Amino acid sequence: MQIDNNRYVLSNGIDPLELVEKYGTPLYVYDTAIIERQYKRMVNAFSVPSLKINYACKANTNINILKFLKDQGAGLDAVSTQEVELGIRAGFAPDRIMFTPNCVSLEEISTALQHGVKINIDSISILEQFGHEHPEIPVGIRINPHIMAGGNSKISTGHVDSKFGISIHQLPHVLKIVEATGLRIEGLHMHTGSDILDANVFLLGADILLNTAHHFPHLEYVDFGSGFKVPYRNNDVETDIEEVGTKISERFNEFCKEYGRDLALIFEPGKFLVSQAGYFFVKVNVVKPTPSTVFLGVDSGLNHLIRPMLYNSYHRIENISNPGGKPRIYTVVGYICETDTFGSNRKIAEAHEGDILCMFNAGAYAFSMASNYNSRFRPAEVIVHNGQDYLVRKRETMDDILKNQVEVALEVDELQNA
Repeated sequence: MQIDNNRYVLSNGIDPLELVEKYGTPLYVYDTAIIERQYKRMVNAFSVPSLKINYACKANTNINILKFLKDQGAGLDAVSTQEVELGIRAGFAPDRIMFTPNCVSLEEISTALQHGVKINIDSISILEQFGHEHPEIPVGIRINPHIMAGGNSKISTGHVDSKFGISIHQLPHVLKIVEATGLRIEGLHMHTGSDILDANVFLLGADILLNTAHHFPHLEYVDFGSGFKVPYRNNDVETDIEEVGTKISERFNEFCKEYGRDLALIFEPGKFLVSQAGYFFVKVNVVKPTPSTVFLGVDSGLNHLIRPMLYNSYHRIENISNPGGKPRIYTVVGYICETDTFGSNRKIAEAHEGDILCMFNAGAYAFSMASNYNSRFRPAEVIVHNGQDYLVRKRETMDDILKNQVEVALEVDELQNA
């Protein structure tokens, strides 16, 4: 979204204020042109015999986004059987869905097997159980490379104390299980975290994973996960995906020669594909000055966008109703009965009650982490594509809050009420 003639516009000149007028607030809007741009950047960055981009759908599970990325050529990275079912309903072929759960039971993995998807296992215990139960089915293994990476401790998943993956130091145990059960290991997987800037972090993980690969003679793929950083602020730094692509491609192609045949190289971007495509529009309910702070209280809260409160993440905030207004310093807060601060001491164009604010980078881990806390409704979602806008999720109503609740008649002891 950019300013054109002193007004904000989305791709193809769509006016977000018209979308707000049409669909109300709070409102999530996703721009497919940006998703397509990001997907093509990834595809063009790597030069290997077989590249597969699996969209990490936990970032945003709206089925229309899944369908759009499928049509671009993406596969799917799923972390629950529910995401597997969403992917199948979106039209993904089962063999293009990679199921990489964490701390789930063998029963859930067996349920995923019924759909025919590919599976990565991330614990010694489940690997052994799976080997005894399904020795004839090829699987992948998620390795923890013990690399501390990522923009926040809560999104770093490859360090020594992480719950994710099988420790690289447990490789001898893995090999014993494979030998004892006859399991065929078809892939190796790792994911070190999110918001990684340094291409050398990926190279370090690549070396660990590719050195491990020589222990498994039947591999079909090596999966490097993702974690690419996107810009959140004006002139912010981001992962140089082209540099990463060049360096990883060179190292992977060398490995394939050493291994004796070409394998598929897989990445699982989520945030990289959809974060910048999303915008979250909210209305200013109240301008509330205090002795030290001027609050802008909006018609949303941590129930709709929890990332700033959970991860201390930064989302750029602009007043799209008054883009040319004099800059003021505001703290933007929500309407939830908790401390739900979207941004502290932000320079924002002068705002009045009723103005519309936009929170940028709201395409990933935004609606997908939303809740009904305080019995608030979750927002509507809209996709803009080729100059048209489409409602892709209705705003919730009280019926949605109540639909799974069961009212019962509870007898009360009259003596207790006396």
